[in-house]
Order: sequence, then structure tokens, then C-alpha cells
Amino acid sequence: MIDWLHAHQRSVLFLLGAATLGGLFAALALPVGLFPTIDFPRVVVGVDSGERPAERMVVEVTQPLEQALRGVPDVVSMRSTSSRGSADISVNFGWGNDMVAAQLQVESAVNRLLPDLPPGTRQNVRRMDPTVFPVLGLSLTSQTRSLVSLRDFAFYRLRPLLTSVPGIAEIEVLGGQVGEFQVLIDPAHLQAAGIAIQDVATALAASNVVTAVGRLEDRHRLYLTIADNRLADREDIGRTVIKSGPGGAIQLGDIAEIRDGTAPIWTRVTAGGRDAVLINIRQSRGANAAALSQAVRERLAGFGAEVPADIKVSTFYDQSELVLAAASSVRDAILIGAVLAGIVLLIFLRNLRLTLIVAVVLPTVLAATVLLLSVLGMSFNIMTLGGMAAAVGLVVDDAVVMVEHLVRRLHESAAETVTGVSEFSLLPAAAEMLRPLLGSSLATVIVFVPLAFLSGVAGGFFKALALTMSAALVVSFAVAMFAVPVMTSRLLTRSKAAALAHEGGFFNRFRERYARITDNVLLNPMRIVAATAALLVAGGAAFIFLPSGFMPRMDEGGFILDYLAAPGTSLAETDRLLRQVESLIQATPEVANYSRRTGLQLGGGLTEADEGDFFIRLKDLPRRDIEEVMADLRARVESQVPGLEIETLQLMEDLIGDLTAVPQPVEVKLFGPDLAVLRHAAPEVAGRLETIPGLIEIRDGQRLAGDAIEVHVDRIRAAVEGLDPDAVIKQVETLVGGNVIGQVQTGEKLVDVRLWSPQILRDRVEALPKLLLRAPDGHSLPLSRVATLSISTGQPQIMREDLEQMIPVTARLEGRDLGSAMKEVRRTIAAMQLPAAIRVEYGGLYAEQQKSFRGLTAVFGAAVLLVTALLLYLYERWAVVAAILTTVLLSIAAVFVGLWITGTELNISAMMGMTMIVGIVTEIAVFYFAELDTSESADRAALVNAGRYRLRPILMTSLIAILALMPLALGIGNGSAMQTPLAIAIISGLVAATPLVLIVMPVVYSMLIGWRRPATSFTG
Repeated sequence: MIDWLHAHQRSVLFLLGAATLGGLFAALALPVGLFPTIDFPRVVVGVDSGERPAERMVVEVTQPLEQALRGVPDVVSMRSTSSRGSADISVNFGWGNDMVAAQLQVESAVNRLLPDLPPGTRQNVRRMDPTVFPVLGLSLTSQTRSLVSLRDFAFYRLRPLLTSVPGIAEIEVLGGQVGEFQVLIDPAHLQAAGIAIQDVATALAASNVVTAVGRLEDRHRLYLTIADNRLADREDIGRTVIKSGPGGAIQLGDIAEIRDGTAPIWTRVTAGGRDAVLINIRQSRGANAAALSQAVRERLAGFGAEVPADIKVSTFYDQSELVLAAASSVRDAILIGAVLAGIVLLIFLRNLRLTLIVAVVLPTVLAATVLLLSVLGMSFNIMTLGGMAAAVGLVVDDAVVMVEHLVRRLHESAAETVTGVSEFSLLPAAAEMLRPLLGSSLATVIVFVPLAFLSGVAGGFFKALALTMSAALVVSFAVAMFAVPVMTSRLLTRSKAAALAHEGGFFNRFRERYARITDNVLLNPMRIVAATAALLVAGGAAFIFLPSGFMPRMDEGGFILDYLAAPGTSLAETDRLLRQVESLIQATPEVANYSRRTGLQLGGGLTEADEGDFFIRLKDLPRRDIEEVMADLRARVESQVPGLEIETLQLMEDLIGDLTAVPQPVEVKLFGPDLAVLRHAAPEVAGRLETIPGLIEIRDGQRLAGDAIEVHVDRIRAAVEGLDPDAVIKQVETLVGGNVIGQVQTGEKLVDVRLWSPQILRDRVEALPKLLLRAPDGHSLPLSRVATLSISTGQPQIMREDLEQMIPVTARLEGRDLGSAMKEVRRTIAAMQLPAAIRVEYGGLYAEQQKSFRGLTAVFGAAVLLVTALLLYLYERWAVVAAILTTVLLSIAAVFVGLWITGTELNISAMMGMTMIVGIVTEIAVFYFAELDTSESADRAALVNAGRYRLRPILMTSLIAILALMPLALGIGNGSAMQTPLAIAIISGLVAATPLVLIVMPVVYSMLIGWRRPATSFTG
């Protein structure tokens, strides 16, 4: 190494500069997104099969589909929800499966079964990933334009304009109204004219035809003959001849009112309190969210002159804002960490040149890390950015250790000779650090290796963080090993080294004080045994009382408010209630803007007309915490708007819940063969959950569909009138719901022509039995003569999991951690006297938490085993390995204490930090043992002197790592809270690790090796 580095100094520095430039260019091109690219192993099959009751839907549609989908390879579990005429089946696969292939296999299984399902059954298969939520949401409002005009502008002008923006996968237009031509026919007028409804439909269809009728060749040219008999406008529709005879022709306009109308849409959207049209923009996988958002804004700005003055285009949601805020937070954390590291270096080394070396190393390593991320096909997101921020202290550590070692060796060489020193004299000293530096770097990197085998949400998210930190540490080792010695040899002289080697009066006194303490505890090791036992007890007690959660809580700057009115509530009544909610939202000072969907969801899914969601966007910090705003708004809605059930949750929680099919933290699943027994038990369970403090928004899992008017045709009476049930239903369908019987081209769009009855004939339930039908012989009769009408109350949805009937009782949390809440939930349910046929399981985010905790515990154990193997390879002595592992164990106890003191939940982020402590503490310990000859038993003086020599670099590296992580630990800036538990865990471990490595570890090591020769003093 010495000869190679001697000969290639310039090329090393050139490669360093090239890697930095490459990283800067890669940073400009690297995609930016909220989450890492994660393949969630879930495919959802949506089925629409008319309006059949829920029980028949289960028997005729859901169960056959479940059986067919169970045969798809690698299916782990299924959950289905069946309602009146519709069903959703969630098919879950194992993590790591090829989800594109899985979706194709699911589609194939459904399509094979489709011919055996009831006629008219339609299916939609979609793969769930983070792109199901829009990356950008635009709202269109106007004080003067109709909702038809707004929707047409969004659909025919803005949508084509934005479709070509790179990275956009889909543009969805929600809300507004769709214009159509309505032909309103009174059955009495038809009777007077001797015309049936079907005659009108047939005549309109026959009068709106364009078709090729043949080809004709004449005079060397070939002509296509086209019969174009299309309807052109409303007046043209009115001129359609329905019947002709001796008395003349009867046109449609003579017997019907033809008007411009809007299609019946049972949805409504608003923005800022006004009826609006929303544009949801979804990104393609791996697209750059920030670049996409910027490109859309630029495209809209360029199009601005063509946007009518009375249309206001606003942004109601922009995912890139959180991403960019997180990037800014990471940038600030890196800058703060770098400044603090520089201050520490100046205090300890008192030399601007050496501080400059570290100032160069940090951006160089981070730039090279970005270059590696680009090569690996990764992106900037809250996990990779957080990984870079968390790695700042560890990156600086390698350079600091190398610089401190070179300073000490240069000073020692100056004490041995008075001759000049060549610029290459530091290279042999650098070679001495190869083994300890490589060992310490490997100790930190290998703890991430088991994460490659971690599945679930924890694996999906934290693999990106682990890979980022591993890349940074590998680059850091290379720079510290090869570039730092070259830069130090050029910037440091022997005289400067001599001055730096003398730490100064205060540090000399501190070092000697440390030496005396260590010597004393080596002579009286039982003091340390008692102290370590106390630390272990404190760590165990903290672990027992430590709150636990799943994902870290983060202020995302906006949240979702889901709402649900009473089953069967009309769209108008639901809208009236929601206008009251909007007034409460507008009165909340932290709200910047909001949008509302009724009968729709932010993700675009179709729901009932009595449910939907708000997306509420908050103002920038400083303001009240988002959890406080959510709790305050929820309390006001519940007290002032009776008739609505609401849930409030942040977007990431909602997204993860939708992607994993477990949206609520608490879910008590009741299984049993008798659905009636389950429906009776579910409210009892919900009532018991209401007694548990901290549980809110408790639902008993029984969602009722709206009421229905059922038309039962009497076959005998219908036959007497010359009708059959199908003929009756078709006429009722046209009169009540209207039938689209054709389209008229108007400019670039096709406008439906709907055949319908006047509203006065169908605006009340009592009016339906009086609807006039026409028999084949021409006589008219009321519907009540051949059918009876009854109102049926809405049926509950039927849920099944893995082919078993199931009702989930769910709840959310407020002011309480998931772990303690679930312990009380389990105790409460266990104390209930539920029927023996009911089986209870616990799902929700709690199940995901337990799965992630089991995986991370295995990762922690594997990390310890890998570190043990590495230490054995480095030292081949169990005494060294045991001493280091004891120090690691004690540091883990300190992590639990630190989390408990700061009130931080034990979640997957904190467990990641706990795992990283294994490597970090091992790294520090390796530097200590680099001063010992472990091939022989060390005496007390050798152990004390090793600490004296390593005191300064260990203090420097620990302080730098702690201070560099402090911005993350304090949660400064949006997006940083995701890594706050990780940072607190590492800081807690490091605070304890410094005295543990310098004082406790030598004692443990000395007790393990025993004494081969007495030593009563130590040498300086």
C-alpha cells in the first residue's frame, strides 16, 4: 500500500475530485420522491355485478372468485368486502414477489372465471403501490362558469396539455358535471300518440347512424360511399320522425321536451368552499416528483394566457413540497453537523488546515455516495436523505481518526530525529491504520447486511436508508485510507504536529485524571461490576415501561379527514352536513386550503354518495402541531355536526394503510361460522373498547348500504297484460334512471342522448307505482297493476378473510402508544364472555408492528453474530470479543434508557438505531484495541496507556457523531421526524459508549484474561 500510494498521489486526488463532480451531476439527475420505490405485495380485484343483495353477491361472485384466486401461485392471504352488487378482494403475496407477474396471474384467474359469473359482471384488477395516490392535485373553480364548462376545460384542454409531461402516468379528472341532451317523455303523451318508449329509442338509434355502404370505382378513382345520418344538435334531435301515417309525421319534438341537461352523477367535489373540478396527477414508478411538479407548473404558466380569466387554477396538494422540505432539512442537518464537527476539530486540534481536510472530506464522501445511489438506481426520498444525514457523523469519524493518528505519529518521529521529514513520511503511519480502520468500517457496515432479508414495511422503507449509509461508510473508508494521508502530508509540518500533539493544560489534566480513574477501577473492578449491573437493571426497567409504536410520527403539513354519513343519506343532505364541516375547517387558523370529495376518495376509488374525504393542507411552520390541529378539528366536528362519523389521519398513515390493507392501528377481528352471532358480538366488543383511554374513532365494522326500493313483478298479472318481467323492468329502467340511446358529436366531444321521464313523475317514492307502462297491444297501465314496490333497509357489508366470515372492530389512537393500548385491548377482550364459536385475532397496524419487530429482532441478532465473526477474524481471541460484546450490550441498555427519558416510542426507526449502535460501538472499541498487542496478555499499564492514547480521538469522534445527529434528534424541519427515533437511539448509545469503551471495557478484558505479571503503575 505504501509504495502504491507513494506512486499514485496525484491520481488519488484526481479520482477524489472526479467522484465529487460526478456526484454533483448525479444529484441533479437523481429522481426525487416521497418514498423509496417499494413493490407492495398486494393486488385488489374490484367487481361490479349489478344490484344483487350482499348475501347473493357472496355466494354467486365473491366465493367463486376467492376459490379461483387461492390457486394463484404465492398467494399468502386474502380479504374480501362484499356489498350490494359490488365486491373488493384484496390478494396479498409474499414480499419480494414480482408484482407485475402477480397482477397478470390474478387477471388471468379472474378472466377464466368471468363466463361463469352472473351476466354483466365487470372486473378491475389493480396493483397497489405508492403511485395510487396523486403526486400533484389541481383544483379548478369559477364564480361564473357552469360545472359542465369547468369539467370540459379540465378534460379537453388541461389534460392533453399535461399528459406529455415526463413522469406522468395518469391524469384523472374528478367532479364537475357531464353535459348531455335529455329527451323527457311523458308516458301519457306517448299513449295519446300511440307510441311506445321502445319506438322512440329505436327511431333515435336509426336516425343517428354513420356507416360505409360500399366502394365505387369511376374514371380511374376509387370512392368510399358513406351513409352519414348523424344527429347534429338539439334541434336535429327534435326533428327525428317517430311515427308517420295518413295524418302526417310525428316528430320527437311534438311529444317530448328536449333540453340541455347534465348526466346524473352521485358525487361532488369542492375546493376552498366552492364546487370545483379536481385534477389528480399520478406519477409513473421511479419518476422525479419534484421535477414533475415543476414541469407541470411551467406548462401551466406557459398556458396561462389561454386560461379564461374567470377560471382559477390552484394547487390543493403537492407531494413534492414535503420531499423538498425533507431535502432542505437534511441539507440543514448536514450543514449543522459539518459546522459542529469543525468546531470540535478546532477545539481538539487547534489547526485550521486539519479542519479544512475534514471540511473537504464530508462533501466529497456525500457526493460520491450520491453517485453510487445513481448507479444503484435509487432516488432522493425521506429514507435516503435521512440516511445521508445520519451518516454525517460516521463519515467524519474516519477522517478524524486518521488525522489524529497521523498527527501523533508525525510528532513521535520529530521527537526521535531532528532531521527534515519528506512529504511521504506519513504514508507508513497511514498504513498502520489499515487494519483498525478497515475493521471499524466493516463493523458498522455489516450490521446492515441482514436488512437485505427483512421483508414487510420495515424492510421496504429502511433498506433504502441502510444502503445509503453503507455506501457512505464504504466511500468514507476509502477516502480516509487513501486521500486523507496525502492531503495531511501536504498540509502538515513536523513543527505543527509537535504543537498539536500537546493537547494543552486542560486536556492534559483531563487525560491524567482519566488515567488515574482507569487504573483505580482496574485495581478494584467490583465497582464497575456494580455500575454495569445498575445500567442493565435500568435498561431492563426502561424497556418494560417503554411506549411502542410502528412508524415514527411526522408532521407532513397536511392530513386526511374521512367522513361517513348515516347509511342511505342523500347526496344533497350529505353535502349540507359537509358545508358545516367546511365552515369549521375555514375557521381553523392553521389551514392554508382544502379540497373535498363526496362519493370519491383522494386515491380515486368510487364510494357511496354518503362518504368521502377532505384533504386539508396546513400553513408552513411555525404553527400548532398537526396532531393538535387534527384533534381540535375532530372534536369540533363531532360536537357541532351530528350525523357524521369521521376519521383523521396523516397522508403517509393513510397511504400505508391502503397499501397494506390495514389502515387502522387497532383491529379486533371476529371470526365465526354464524354471521348473525358475529353481528351481535361486534357492537359489544366496540362498547368495551370505548372504555379504554386513548382509543378514538371506534367502529364496530358493520357498514350498511343505503335503503333500496325493490320492484317485484307479478308474473301472472304481467302475463294477463301481455307483458313479461323483462319488458316491465326495461320500461321502468328508462322512466326512472334514463337510458343513453346514442351520442351526438359536438366539436371534439361526444354528448350522450338520454331518454328519460320528466322529473315530476319520479321525484317521490309515492310516484313510482303510478308510472305508466305500455303493453304490446297499445293499452297503458300503471306499474302498480303488475308489480309491488317495497323499501328494504340497507344490508351490512360482508367481510371475509381467507375464506372465513369476519367482522373487524377498529379504533385509532390519540395521546397513547400502540403497544400499551393493545395490551389493554387484549386484556379487555380476553375478559369478555364471547360465544365459543367466535375466534378472535388482532390485525391492523399492530399486526404489521409485531411482524416488523420480529424481523428487526432477527436483524439485530444477525448483526451481533456478524460482528462476533468479524471480531474473531480480527483478533482470534474470545477475551477481546467478549469484552467488546459486553460493551455493546451495555450500550443497548443505555439506548432503552435514552428512549424512555425522551418519551420516544420504540418503533421500527428506533430499532434501526439500536441495531446501528452494535456497529458504532464496535467501531470505537476496535480503535481502542488498535493500541494493544492482543496476541499477549496486557498488563494494567498497557490498558491504561491504550486509553490515554485513544482518549482524544474517541472523544472527538463521539462528540462529532452526537452533534451531527442532534438536528435529526430534535426533529428540525419537515420530514426529519422519520429519523428522529433513530437519531435519539444512536445518541443515547454513544453517550454511554464513550465511558464504557474507555473504562468498563478494559476492566472486563482484564478480568477475562487475568494477570500474568503484576503491574502497579502506568507509563505516560
